[in-house]
Amino acid sequence: MANYIVRDINLAPQGRQKIDWVRQHMPVLNIIRDDFKTRKAFKGLRVAMSIHLEAKTAYLAEVFKAAGAEVAITGSNPLSTQDDVAAALAAEGIEVYAFYNASSQEYQEHLISVLKTKPQLVIDDGGDLVYLLHVGEPDLAAHVLGGCEETTTGVARLHALEREKRLFFPMIAVNDAFCKYLFDNRYGTGESVWTGIMRTTNLIVAGKTAVVMGYGWCGKGVARRASGLGAKVIVCEVDPVKALEAHMDGFQVMPAGKAATKGDIFITVTGCKDVLREQHFRVMKDGAILTNAGHFDVEVSKTDLEKLAVSKRTVRQNIKEYILPEGQRLYLLGEGRLVNLACSDGHPAEIMDLSFALQALSAHYLAENASSLTRRVHPVPKEIDYRVAELKLKSLEIETDALTSEQQAYLNSWTSSP
Repeated sequence: MANYIVRDINLAPQGRQKIDWVRQHMPVLNIIRDDFKTRKAFKGLRVAMSIHLEAKTAYLAEVFKAAGAEVAITGSNPLSTQDDVAAALAAEGIEVYAFYNASSQEYQEHLISVLKTKPQLVIDDGGDLVYLLHVGEPDLAAHVLGGCEETTTGVARLHALEREKRLFFPMIAVNDAFCKYLFDNRYGTGESVWTGIMRTTNLIVAGKTAVVMGYGWCGKGVARRASGLGAKVIVCEVDPVKALEAHMDGFQVMPAGKAATKGDIFITVTGCKDVLREQHFRVMKDGAILTNAGHFDVEVSKTDLEKLAVSKRTVRQNIKEYILPEGQRLYLLGEGRLVNLACSDGHPAEIMDLSFALQALSAHYLAENASSLTRRVHPVPKEIDYRVAELKLKSLEIETDALTSEQQAYLNSWTSSP
Protein backbone atom coordinates (compact mmCIF):
# COMPACT_ATOMS: atom_id res chain seq x y z
CA MET A 1 0.00 0.00 0.00
CA ALA A 2 1.33 3.41 -0.97
CA ASN A 3 1.74 6.37 1.34
CA TYR A 4 -1.18 8.75 1.29
CA ILE A 5 -2.85 11.68 3.00
CA VAL A 6 -6.56 11.69 2.19
CA ARG A 7 -9.68 12.74 4.06
CA ASP A 8 -11.16 9.27 4.51
CA ILE A 9 -9.87 6.08 2.89
CA ASN A 10 -13.28 4.47 3.50
CA LEU A 11 -14.70 6.66 0.73
CA ALA A 12 -12.76 4.62 -1.85
CA PRO A 13 -15.73 2.55 -3.16
CA GLN A 14 -17.64 5.73 -4.06
CA GLY A 15 -14.60 7.13 -5.82
CA ARG A 16 -14.08 3.88 -7.69
CA GLN A 17 -17.59 4.13 -9.13
CA LYS A 18 -16.82 7.63 -10.44
CA ILE A 19 -13.54 6.53 -12.03
CA ASP A 20 -15.14 3.49 -13.65
CA TRP A 21 -17.89 5.72 -15.08
CA VAL A 22 -15.54 8.19 -16.78
CA ARG A 23 -13.33 5.38 -18.07
CA GLN A 24 -16.29 4.13 -20.11
CA HIS A 25 -16.45 7.53 -21.81
CA MET A 26 -12.73 8.01 -22.54
CA PRO A 27 -12.10 5.69 -25.52
CA VAL A 28 -8.90 7.38 -26.71
CA LEU A 29 -7.23 7.10 -23.32
CA ASN A 30 -8.40 3.48 -23.12
CA ILE A 31 -6.59 2.65 -26.37
CA ILE A 32 -3.44 4.38 -25.14
CA ARG A 33 -3.69 2.61 -21.78
CA ASP A 34 -3.87 -0.81 -23.43
CA ASP A 35 -0.83 -0.02 -25.58
CA PHE A 36 1.21 1.41 -22.69
CA LYS A 37 0.26 -1.46 -20.39
CA THR A 38 1.32 -4.11 -22.90
CA ARG A 39 4.79 -2.68 -23.34
CA LYS A 40 5.18 -1.12 -19.87
CA ALA A 41 5.97 2.20 -21.50
CA PHE A 42 6.82 3.96 -18.19
CA LYS A 43 8.50 1.10 -16.38
CA GLY A 44 10.99 2.35 -13.80
CA LEU A 45 9.87 5.97 -14.05
CA ARG A 46 8.41 8.13 -11.30
CA VAL A 47 5.59 10.49 -12.32
CA ALA A 48 4.40 13.44 -10.21
CA MET A 49 0.99 14.94 -10.97
CA SER A 50 -0.71 18.12 -9.81
CA ILE A 51 -4.05 18.36 -11.62
CA HIS A 52 -7.58 18.93 -10.37
CA LEU A 53 -8.09 15.68 -8.52
CA GLU A 54 -11.39 14.30 -9.74
CA ALA A 55 -12.38 11.14 -11.60
CA LYS A 56 -10.96 11.92 -15.03
CA THR A 57 -7.59 12.92 -13.59
CA ALA A 58 -7.62 9.79 -11.45
CA TYR A 59 -8.01 7.67 -14.54
CA LEU A 60 -4.98 9.36 -16.14
CA ALA A 61 -3.00 8.50 -13.01
CA GLU A 62 -4.12 4.88 -13.35
CA VAL A 63 -2.99 4.87 -16.99
CA PHE A 64 0.52 5.83 -15.88
CA LYS A 65 0.45 3.18 -13.17
CA ALA A 66 -0.74 0.50 -15.62
CA ALA A 67 2.19 1.46 -17.86
CA GLY A 68 4.64 0.65 -15.07
CA ALA A 69 5.19 4.08 -13.50
CA GLU A 70 5.33 4.92 -9.82
CA VAL A 71 2.75 7.68 -9.46
CA ALA A 72 2.32 10.41 -6.85
CA ILE A 73 -0.54 12.85 -7.20
CA THR A 74 -2.05 15.91 -5.55
CA GLY A 75 -4.64 18.49 -6.58
CA SER A 76 -4.01 21.81 -8.30
CA ASN A 77 -6.80 23.61 -6.47
CA PRO A 78 -7.95 23.09 -2.85
CA LEU A 79 -11.63 23.20 -3.81
CA SER A 80 -11.52 20.83 -6.79
CA THR A 81 -10.26 17.71 -5.00
CA GLN A 82 -12.93 15.06 -4.56
CA ASP A 83 -12.22 13.11 -1.39
CA ASP A 84 -13.78 9.85 -2.57
CA VAL A 85 -11.72 9.87 -5.77
CA ALA A 86 -8.52 10.59 -3.83
CA ALA A 87 -9.34 7.67 -1.53
CA ALA A 88 -9.95 5.35 -4.49
CA LEU A 89 -6.51 6.10 -5.91
CA ALA A 90 -4.84 5.59 -2.55
CA ALA A 91 -6.61 2.22 -2.22
CA GLU A 92 -5.08 1.20 -5.57
CA GLY A 93 -1.53 1.83 -4.37
CA ILE A 94 -0.98 5.30 -5.81
CA GLU A 95 0.60 7.92 -3.55
CA VAL A 96 -2.05 10.58 -2.95
CA TYR A 97 -1.62 13.79 -0.97
CA ALA A 98 -4.83 15.79 -1.24
CA PHE A 99 -8.17 16.52 0.33
CA TYR A 100 -10.97 18.97 -0.28
CA ASN A 101 -10.70 22.48 1.17
CA ALA A 102 -7.08 22.16 2.24
CA SER A 103 -5.61 25.28 3.83
CA SER A 104 -2.89 27.16 1.97
CA GLN A 105 -0.26 25.52 4.18
CA GLU A 106 -1.74 22.05 3.72
CA TYR A 107 -1.96 22.55 -0.04
CA GLN A 108 1.70 23.53 -0.13
CA GLU A 109 2.67 20.54 1.99
CA HIS A 110 0.82 18.22 -0.38
CA LEU A 111 2.73 19.62 -3.36
CA ILE A 112 6.03 19.13 -1.54
CA SER A 113 5.11 15.57 -0.55
CA VAL A 114 4.58 14.71 -4.20
CA LEU A 115 7.92 16.25 -5.19
CA LYS A 116 9.74 14.35 -2.46
CA THR A 117 9.09 11.16 -4.42
CA LYS A 118 11.88 12.50 -6.70
CA PRO A 119 9.88 12.38 -9.94
CA GLN A 120 11.42 12.11 -13.35
CA LEU A 121 8.29 13.32 -15.15
CA VAL A 122 5.99 16.14 -14.01
CA ILE A 123 2.37 16.56 -15.09
CA ASP A 124 1.33 20.05 -14.03
CA ASP A 125 -1.83 22.17 -14.13
CA GLY A 126 -1.14 25.83 -13.51
CA GLY A 127 2.57 25.46 -12.82
CA ASP A 128 2.66 24.95 -9.05
CA LEU A 129 4.91 21.88 -9.16
CA VAL A 130 7.31 23.49 -11.61
CA TYR A 131 7.35 26.68 -9.53
CA LEU A 132 8.31 24.77 -6.41
CA LEU A 133 11.01 22.86 -8.28
CA HIS A 134 12.54 26.18 -9.29
CA VAL A 135 12.04 28.10 -6.05
CA GLY A 136 11.19 25.92 -3.07
CA GLU A 137 12.73 22.52 -3.83
CA PRO A 138 15.40 23.10 -6.50
CA ASP A 139 17.48 20.12 -5.32
CA LEU A 140 14.69 17.78 -6.44
CA ALA A 141 14.76 19.22 -9.96
CA ALA A 142 17.92 17.27 -10.71
CA HIS A 143 15.87 14.11 -11.13
CA VAL A 144 13.38 15.62 -13.57
CA LEU A 145 13.65 14.69 -17.25
CA GLY A 146 10.86 17.06 -18.21
CA GLY A 147 7.19 17.77 -17.83
CA CYS A 148 3.86 18.66 -19.42
CA GLU A 149 1.70 21.68 -18.65
CA GLU A 150 -2.08 21.59 -19.02
CA THR A 151 -3.20 25.22 -18.81
CA THR A 152 -2.90 28.63 -20.45
CA THR A 153 -1.81 30.13 -17.12
CA GLY A 154 0.81 27.46 -16.54
CA VAL A 155 2.26 27.84 -20.04
CA ALA A 156 2.52 31.61 -19.51
CA ARG A 157 4.54 31.00 -16.33
CA LEU A 158 6.79 28.58 -18.21
CA HIS A 159 7.48 31.10 -20.98
CA ALA A 160 8.41 33.66 -18.31
CA LEU A 161 10.93 31.18 -16.88
CA GLU A 162 12.27 30.47 -20.35
CA ARG A 163 12.67 34.18 -21.15
CA GLU A 164 14.73 34.58 -17.99
CA LYS A 165 16.78 31.50 -18.98
CA ARG A 166 15.86 29.85 -15.67
CA LEU A 167 13.94 26.81 -16.88
CA PHE A 168 15.67 23.73 -15.45
CA PHE A 169 14.26 21.11 -17.84
CA PRO A 170 12.21 20.81 -21.04
CA MET A 171 8.46 21.28 -20.76
CA ILE A 172 5.76 20.48 -23.29
CA ALA A 173 2.95 23.02 -23.66
CA VAL A 174 0.04 20.59 -23.86
CA ASN A 175 -2.36 23.53 -23.58
CA ASP A 176 -1.22 24.81 -26.97
CA ALA A 177 -2.02 21.63 -28.89
CA PHE A 178 -4.94 21.81 -31.33
CA CYS A 179 -6.71 18.93 -29.59
CA LYS A 180 -6.45 20.83 -26.30
CA TYR A 181 -7.47 24.42 -26.88
CA LEU A 182 -9.93 23.84 -29.69
CA PHE A 183 -11.92 21.37 -27.61
CA ASP A 184 -10.99 21.50 -23.92
CA ASN A 185 -10.67 25.28 -23.68
CA ARG A 186 -13.59 26.08 -25.95
CA TYR A 187 -16.19 23.33 -25.57
CA GLY A 188 -15.08 21.97 -22.20
CA THR A 189 -14.83 25.32 -20.43
CA GLY A 190 -17.94 26.63 -22.16
CA GLU A 191 -20.07 23.76 -20.92
CA SER A 192 -18.57 23.15 -17.49
CA VAL A 193 -18.62 26.82 -16.44
CA TRP A 194 -22.34 27.08 -17.02
CA THR A 195 -22.95 23.68 -15.45
CA GLY A 196 -21.20 24.97 -12.32
CA ILE A 197 -23.13 28.25 -12.27
CA MET A 198 -26.52 26.65 -12.85
CA ARG A 199 -25.95 23.79 -10.41
CA THR A 200 -24.82 26.18 -7.68
CA THR A 201 -27.41 28.94 -8.10
CA ASN A 202 -30.42 26.97 -9.40
CA LEU A 203 -31.25 30.06 -11.46
CA ILE A 204 -32.16 30.42 -15.11
CA VAL A 205 -29.65 31.84 -17.59
CA ALA A 206 -32.09 32.76 -20.37
CA GLY A 207 -32.89 36.46 -20.44
CA LYS A 208 -30.00 37.47 -18.21
CA THR A 209 -26.98 39.52 -19.26
CA ALA A 210 -23.74 37.57 -19.05
CA VAL A 211 -20.47 39.51 -19.03
CA VAL A 212 -17.51 37.46 -20.22
CA MET A 213 -14.18 39.02 -19.27
CA GLY A 214 -11.63 37.77 -21.79
CA TYR A 215 -12.13 36.32 -25.26
CA GLY A 216 -9.42 33.71 -25.61
CA TRP A 217 -10.43 30.16 -26.43
CA CYS A 218 -11.99 29.66 -23.00
CA GLY A 219 -13.83 32.96 -23.21
CA LYS A 220 -15.12 32.08 -26.67
CA GLY A 221 -16.57 28.86 -25.30
CA VAL A 222 -18.17 30.57 -22.29
CA ALA A 223 -19.72 33.31 -24.46
CA ARG A 224 -21.02 30.89 -27.05
CA ARG A 225 -22.63 28.61 -24.45
CA ALA A 226 -24.19 31.61 -22.68
CA SER A 227 -25.74 32.71 -25.95
CA GLY A 228 -27.05 29.20 -26.55
CA LEU A 229 -28.69 29.25 -23.13
CA GLY A 230 -30.54 32.43 -24.05
CA ALA A 231 -28.38 35.03 -22.34
CA LYS A 232 -27.50 38.44 -23.75
CA VAL A 233 -23.70 38.43 -23.90
CA ILE A 234 -21.23 41.27 -23.36
CA VAL A 235 -17.51 40.69 -23.89
CA CYS A 236 -14.73 42.76 -22.29
CA GLU A 237 -11.25 42.58 -23.82
CA VAL A 238 -7.90 44.39 -23.84
CA ASP A 239 -6.72 42.80 -27.10
CA PRO A 240 -8.13 44.71 -30.11
CA VAL A 241 -8.05 41.66 -32.39
CA LYS A 242 -9.98 39.51 -29.91
CA ALA A 243 -12.40 42.38 -29.26
CA LEU A 244 -13.06 42.66 -32.99
CA GLU A 245 -13.54 38.90 -33.21
CA ALA A 246 -16.10 39.02 -30.39
CA HIS A 247 -17.94 41.77 -32.26
CA MET A 248 -17.93 39.75 -35.48
CA ASP A 249 -19.23 36.76 -33.51
CA GLY A 250 -22.29 38.82 -32.64
CA PHE A 251 -21.54 39.90 -29.08
CA GLN A 252 -21.56 43.38 -27.57
CA VAL A 253 -18.07 44.63 -26.73
CA MET A 254 -17.45 47.33 -24.16
CA PRO A 255 -15.08 48.32 -21.33
CA ALA A 256 -15.45 46.58 -17.98
CA GLY A 257 -16.55 49.79 -16.26
CA LYS A 258 -19.55 50.12 -18.56
CA ALA A 259 -20.35 46.40 -18.53
CA ALA A 260 -20.31 46.39 -14.72
CA THR A 261 -23.56 48.38 -14.67
CA LYS A 262 -25.32 45.96 -17.02
CA GLY A 263 -24.35 42.42 -16.06
CA ASP A 264 -26.36 39.86 -14.12
CA ILE A 265 -23.65 37.19 -14.23
CA PHE A 266 -19.92 37.92 -14.58
CA ILE A 267 -17.35 35.34 -15.65
CA THR A 268 -13.66 36.25 -15.59
CA VAL A 269 -11.47 34.11 -17.83
CA THR A 270 -8.31 36.11 -18.49
CA GLY A 271 -5.41 34.69 -16.46
CA CYS A 272 -4.82 38.20 -15.06
CA LYS A 273 -5.48 39.68 -11.59
CA ASP A 274 -8.06 42.22 -10.37
CA VAL A 275 -10.17 41.97 -13.50
CA LEU A 276 -13.21 42.82 -11.36
CA ARG A 277 -12.40 45.18 -8.51
CA GLU A 278 -13.79 47.98 -6.32
CA GLN A 279 -14.66 50.40 -9.11
CA HIS A 280 -16.75 47.68 -10.77
CA PHE A 281 -18.38 46.33 -7.61
CA ARG A 282 -19.67 49.75 -6.60
CA VAL A 283 -21.77 50.17 -9.75
CA MET A 284 -23.09 46.62 -10.13
CA LYS A 285 -26.76 45.67 -9.93
CA ASP A 286 -28.27 44.28 -6.77
CA GLY A 287 -27.98 40.49 -7.02
CA ALA A 288 -25.08 40.35 -9.48
CA ILE A 289 -23.31 36.97 -9.55
CA LEU A 290 -19.51 36.93 -9.67
CA THR A 291 -17.62 33.90 -10.99
CA ASN A 292 -14.13 33.06 -12.17
CA ALA A 293 -12.99 30.55 -14.77
CA GLY A 294 -9.30 31.49 -14.76
CA HIS A 295 -6.80 29.24 -13.01
CA PHE A 296 -6.03 31.32 -9.91
CA ASP A 297 -8.50 33.00 -7.54
CA VAL A 298 -7.18 36.50 -8.22
CA GLU A 299 -9.38 37.64 -11.10
CA VAL A 300 -12.28 38.71 -8.88
CA SER A 301 -10.69 40.84 -6.17
CA LYS A 302 -11.76 39.23 -2.91
CA THR A 303 -9.66 41.82 -1.09
CA ASP A 304 -11.82 44.61 -2.47
CA LEU A 305 -15.03 42.73 -1.74
CA GLU A 306 -13.98 42.16 1.87
CA LYS A 307 -13.03 45.81 2.23
CA LEU A 308 -16.25 47.14 0.78
CA ALA A 309 -18.73 44.78 2.40
CA VAL A 310 -20.73 46.02 5.40
CA SER A 311 -21.83 42.43 5.98
CA LYS A 312 -21.24 39.00 4.46
CA ARG A 313 -22.59 35.51 4.87
CA THR A 314 -22.85 32.14 3.13
CA VAL A 315 -26.34 31.92 1.65
CA ARG A 316 -26.04 28.59 -0.13
CA GLN A 317 -23.29 26.04 -0.62
CA ASN A 318 -20.49 27.72 -2.61
CA ILE A 319 -22.28 31.11 -2.62
CA LYS A 320 -21.10 33.97 -0.43
CA GLU A 321 -23.15 37.15 -0.19
CA TYR A 322 -21.47 40.54 0.19
CA ILE A 323 -23.67 43.54 1.00
CA LEU A 324 -22.11 46.82 -0.08
CA PRO A 325 -22.60 50.27 1.53
CA GLU A 326 -24.94 51.27 -1.31
CA GLY A 327 -27.15 48.32 -0.38
CA GLN A 328 -26.64 46.02 -3.34
CA ARG A 329 -25.96 42.34 -2.75
CA LEU A 330 -23.17 40.69 -4.72
CA TYR A 331 -22.76 36.92 -4.80
CA LEU A 332 -19.36 35.26 -5.20
CA LEU A 333 -19.36 31.62 -6.31
CA GLY A 334 -16.76 29.05 -5.23
CA GLU A 335 -14.62 31.57 -3.31
CA GLY A 336 -13.55 33.04 -6.63
CA ARG A 337 -11.83 29.81 -7.64
CA LEU A 338 -12.52 27.92 -10.86
CA VAL A 339 -16.29 27.80 -10.92
CA ASN A 340 -16.40 24.73 -13.15
CA LEU A 341 -14.39 22.70 -10.62
CA ALA A 342 -15.09 24.35 -7.28
CA CYS A 343 -18.82 24.21 -8.01
CA SER A 344 -19.06 21.23 -10.37
CA ASP A 345 -17.19 18.22 -11.79
CA GLY A 346 -15.08 20.02 -14.38
CA HIS A 347 -15.08 19.31 -18.09
CA PRO A 348 -17.06 16.42 -19.59
CA ALA A 349 -15.23 13.09 -19.76
CA GLU A 350 -15.34 13.01 -23.57
CA ILE A 351 -13.47 16.32 -23.69
CA MET A 352 -10.83 15.35 -21.14
CA ASP A 353 -10.32 12.16 -23.11
CA LEU A 354 -8.56 14.33 -25.68
CA SER A 355 -6.57 16.45 -23.21
CA PHE A 356 -5.37 13.52 -21.12
CA ALA A 357 -4.51 11.49 -24.21
CA LEU A 358 -2.24 14.39 -25.16
CA GLN A 359 -0.74 14.37 -21.65
CA ALA A 360 -0.04 10.64 -21.74
CA LEU A 361 1.50 10.65 -25.22
CA SER A 362 3.51 13.82 -24.55
CA ALA A 363 4.88 12.35 -21.32
CA HIS A 364 5.95 9.25 -23.23
CA TYR A 365 7.60 11.42 -25.87
CA LEU A 366 9.53 13.18 -23.10
CA ALA A 367 10.60 9.89 -21.54
CA GLU A 368 12.06 8.76 -24.85
CA ASN A 369 13.54 12.06 -26.04
CA ALA A 370 14.36 14.18 -22.98
CA SER A 371 18.11 13.87 -23.44
CA SER A 372 17.89 15.53 -26.85
CA LEU A 373 15.45 18.28 -25.86
CA THR A 374 16.68 21.72 -24.83
CA ARG A 375 15.55 23.45 -21.63
CA ARG A 376 12.71 25.40 -23.12
CA VAL A 377 8.97 25.19 -23.72
CA HIS A 378 8.28 22.76 -26.56
CA PRO A 379 5.08 22.34 -28.59
CA VAL A 380 3.26 19.04 -28.65
CA PRO A 381 4.65 17.17 -31.67
CA LYS A 382 2.25 17.38 -34.59
CA GLU A 383 2.09 13.61 -34.94
CA ILE A 384 0.77 13.31 -31.37
CA ASP A 385 -1.90 15.95 -31.99
CA TYR A 386 -3.05 14.19 -35.14
CA ARG A 387 -2.93 10.74 -33.57
CA VAL A 388 -5.28 11.88 -30.81
CA ALA A 389 -7.69 13.38 -33.33
CA GLU A 390 -7.61 10.24 -35.48
CA LEU A 391 -8.24 7.97 -32.51
CA LYS A 392 -11.16 10.13 -31.40
CA LEU A 393 -12.69 10.07 -34.88
CA LYS A 394 -12.28 6.30 -34.99
CA SER A 395 -14.04 5.93 -31.64
CA LEU A 396 -16.93 7.98 -33.06
CA GLU A 397 -16.99 5.85 -36.23
CA ILE A 398 -16.32 8.93 -38.34
CA GLU A 399 -14.38 8.50 -41.58
CA THR A 400 -12.45 11.19 -43.42
CA ASP A 401 -11.02 11.60 -46.91
CA ALA A 402 -7.37 11.14 -47.84
CA LEU A 403 -5.35 13.02 -50.43
CA THR A 404 -4.32 11.16 -53.56
CA SER A 405 -0.62 11.05 -54.42
CA GLU A 406 -1.27 13.56 -57.20
CA GLN A 407 -3.00 15.92 -54.78
CA GLN A 408 -0.13 15.66 -52.32
CA ALA A 409 2.37 16.42 -55.08
CA TYR A 410 0.28 19.41 -56.21
CA LEU A 411 0.08 20.89 -52.70
CA ASN A 412 3.80 20.40 -52.06
CA SER A 413 5.10 21.84 -55.29
CA TRP A 414 5.72 25.48 -56.16
CA THR A 415 5.80 24.71 -59.90
CA SER A 416 2.31 23.21 -60.11
CA SER A 417 -0.13 25.04 -62.34
CA PRO A 418 -3.93 24.85 -62.28
